[in-house]
Amino acid sequence: MGKRILIIDDEEHIRRMMRITFEAAGYVVGEARDGEEGLKLYGDGSTWSAVVLDQRMPGMDGLEALRRIKDSNPRARVVMATAYASIELAVDAMKLGASDFVRKPMTPETLRNAVAAALTKVTEEHPPSAQAEPGTEELPPSPTIETITMNGFSIQDADEEGHPADHHRFTVINPAGIRHEVLVKIDEELIGQVEQLRGRRLPAENPFWTARARRLLSEYLWNKGEVPPTRKLTLTQISRDELLMAERWTDDRNRFGAPKRH
Repeated sequence: MGKRILIIDDEEHIRRMMRITFEAAGYVVGEARDGEEGLKLYGDGSTWSAVVLDQRMPGMDGLEALRRIKDSNPRARVVMATAYASIELAVDAMKLGASDFVRKPMTPETLRNAVAAALTKVTEEHPPSAQAEPGTEELPPSPTIETITMNGFSIQDADEEGHPADHHRFTVINPAGIRHEVLVKIDEELIGQVEQLRGRRLPAENPFWTARARRLLSEYLWNKGEVPPTRKLTLTQISRDELLMAERWTDDRNRFGAPKRH
């Protein structure tokens, strides 16, 4: 039996495009118009190879549908698709166990690549989401996300040795599994702006800049759907919220969600 893909999307023309794309690649395709219908079709997941799941739908949204799918089948391969995304939303989807996050409108190639990459990826079994005990608000902590995958591209931290301190190195794995080294430079003028705000220097090698460099690379892959042609990017500005974070930053790497280096 061929690989079976379940499409959950409220837009009929999007489902039609996806069906044509997958059937041309030899997949068997099923369709659902919303999250509730999708969950019924999915069942325990034993008959489906992967799911392509829209984020913004009437009623149950994609993140809730993703959570319930992973509760039914912790090894489910789910590719999220949306036109209304942010890096934060992508990270939330990864925490819930999404295999990839693709941007609408996507090309047939991007869609096929994302699903093909999801099918070959080793999935981690996320434990079923627990409900808070009566009278409490506490929930289990979310798993740490060390690799973000978007549009079929994965980002991993790379060894920083052998490069200037104001450069951060990452490994980008494209949908075909080819690895590319990408360097992100922290602009000296930006470092100076943060120094003026803080009253002391936040050196380019600080984990704060590593996180901002990773975000810049993530946004590039999300918007462009390709590895930077020169394999280099430069961080020249950050948001107001990030400036405020920089002002309060300490050398404690666990503050404000600073990533651990491997």
